[in-house]
Amino acid sequence: MRPRTSPAPSGRSRRPRLVVALLLLVVWLGLGGALGPYAGKLGEVSSNDSAAFLPQSAESTEVATLKKSFQSAATLPVIVVWQAERGAAVQPSQQAAATAALRRAATVDGAVGPPSPALASKDGRALEGVVQVRSDLGDRLGTTVDAIRAEVAAVPGTRVGIAGPAALQQDLKGAFAGIDGLLLGVALAVVLVILLCVYRSVVLPFLVILGAVFALGVACAAVYVLAEHDLVRVDGQVQGILSILVIGAATDYGLLLSARFREELQVVGDRWAAIRVAWRQCVEPVVASGLTVGLGLLVLLLSDLTNNRALGPVGAIGIACAVLSALTFLPAALVLCGRAAFWPARPRQDGTAPVHGIWRRIAALVGRSPRRVWVAGALTLLALAGFAPTLDSGGVPQSELFTTTQPSVTAQRMLAAHFPGGSGNPAVLISDAAHADEVAAAARKVPGVSSVGPGGGGAPGTPARVVNGRVALDATLTDAVDSDAAIHTVGALRTAVHAVPDAHALVGGFTAQQYDTRQTAARDRTVIIPVVLLCVLLILIALLRSIVAPLLLVASVALSYLATLGVAALVFPHVFGFSATDPSVPLYGFVFLVALGVDYNIFLMTRVREETARHGTRDGVLRALTATGGVITSAGVVLAATFAALGVIPLAFLAQIAFIVAFGVLLDTLLVRSLVVPGLVHDLGDRVWWPGRTGTIKN
Repeated sequence: MRPRTSPAPSGRSRRPRLVVALLLLVVWLGLGGALGPYAGKLGEVSSNDSAAFLPQSAESTEVATLKKSFQSAATLPVIVVWQAERGAAVQPSQQAAATAALRRAATVDGAVGPPSPALASKDGRALEGVVQVRSDLGDRLGTTVDAIRAEVAAVPGTRVGIAGPAALQQDLKGAFAGIDGLLLGVALAVVLVILLCVYRSVVLPFLVILGAVFALGVACAAVYVLAEHDLVRVDGQVQGILSILVIGAATDYGLLLSARFREELQVVGDRWAAIRVAWRQCVEPVVASGLTVGLGLLVLLLSDLTNNRALGPVGAIGIACAVLSALTFLPAALVLCGRAAFWPARPRQDGTAPVHGIWRRIAALVGRSPRRVWVAGALTLLALAGFAPTLDSGGVPQSELFTTTQPSVTAQRMLAAHFPGGSGNPAVLISDAAHADEVAAAARKVPGVSSVGPGGGGAPGTPARVVNGRVALDATLTDAVDSDAAIHTVGALRTAVHAVPDAHALVGGFTAQQYDTRQTAARDRTVIIPVVLLCVLLILIALLRSIVAPLLLVASVALSYLATLGVAALVFPHVFGFSATDPSVPLYGFVFLVALGVDYNIFLMTRVREETARHGTRDGVLRALTATGGVITSAGVVLAATFAALGVIPLAFLAQIAFIVAFGVLLDTLLVRSLVVPGLVHDLGDRVWWPGRTGTIKN
């Protein structure tokens, strides 16, 4: 590698720089102390109501609004199911005891309206009843559900379960309860272990992690204020992704800067000169990386799903804080620590940059056979991408919503074993009163509809309540409310009731929300993916002052994303037992992998551009690969491990995101950035910079 020398600053010029460094350090320590606690307070302003994330234009949202006029208060059903022990038939005395238990449960704090009686299943081995609870209980919902559980448990000779939306929300809250402490602790521990192993330094990992924690504290404080004023909406998923995103990005940027600082220390010796060169060479790729990820996230504002839109500004705030910390706190900490930051493996000045043996060998391989290397890599990606269309993104059924056993899931299975799948959680029909009978008749003819009756749990045959010339009907579905079959039934049900002349019929309810979520997610993908690609492309063109190189980089990460989906399509059903993914998973995966995948290519290509000015394109890409291979690979491993930490939260959505991003980042780091992109650049030579030039060309 090249020798370099740089004059050391005089003692007089060092003093103001020392003051600036100390001031930056004090400011960040103050921010960390004052705002750090907000990293554990976002749960106070979070909401996990899935219906609230659909657009107002969705039919199920319109039905939910209209349904409120038929109720004195918005409610959630608590579905109670009793199963006779050892497969025995339910006795009349047990049915009477269950009905009495439901009446007692309806008197607990938070319950509203009369309960249903305990109804026997057709096979005579189970009972079912429904108690309505207020939907605005918030943190008190769990207390209410537990009180109902205690009242209905005392039915001799039966096993009781609590299912339905209220029980599901309680379990979701329990799953998200660890997102503040457990997730953050695991992520930081994983990052610390990796950094200690890779860099064999005791001080540096703590400096990098401290910068990431400070960035997270500032980001969480900003998001908290915005959420408190209803400017952004935060749920447990967005909260968890924010933590992981900030820690991963801040660590990556920190590693890039600290590695360049160490390199310059070995070349020039003086820490002030070293930090000046390191900061100047890193600021452009770090800012470009932040813009790429931030703009990619902000494109989510085009989504019709509220939780997607929320992740956009929330994630962008987190990335901005990561960039700010990496470019202010960490340089100040590094220059104040000097060589001690890398203790015990302190770099020694020898006038040359360090050379990494394994990356010298990889660079030699690329230099010998560049076309063979990139073609082999591209064919591997294409082969994996061929499985991507088989990934089912229709939605995760409730039985797979959690990665651990949950009471609501167990109860739902009990319910489905003895009753129609939609029992207690029907599709809701809103119709003009004058045509209610026609709408009900049309609904009954739809395959998959078990029964149709008056809304609000009225008994069959009783007249429906008329409000403002409209009536509500309940259509119980044959299949489980979260199943593909039930969702297809809702589509057919809408077609049937929409066809009733002048009825102005609408279909809503839990299953309809799943249907609308699928449709909206599909629309989001067709709108957002092209815009993200365009934003990334424009940033790369501005950064590299080229058209060919940005097109190649965008194409490479897009292909890497499709290859990752192909692998997910294979391992999700056969290894993890997921029959499908959440509808938002492919979109989240795309935004993260394209934006973050381009990051590593930005880090590589900015160094290629720097080396090309001195050594030409072909020699420059090999030198850049040798110089940056270690730090970029370390950054990729850290980011992959950080996202993998999402797996500690027992939710399928987060587990799926964790795998897709972790695997995709490793694939991009180890194959695309290490072999495919260098091979392409070496093969194309100067043409990669068209229409611009990059200084001295020595190919």
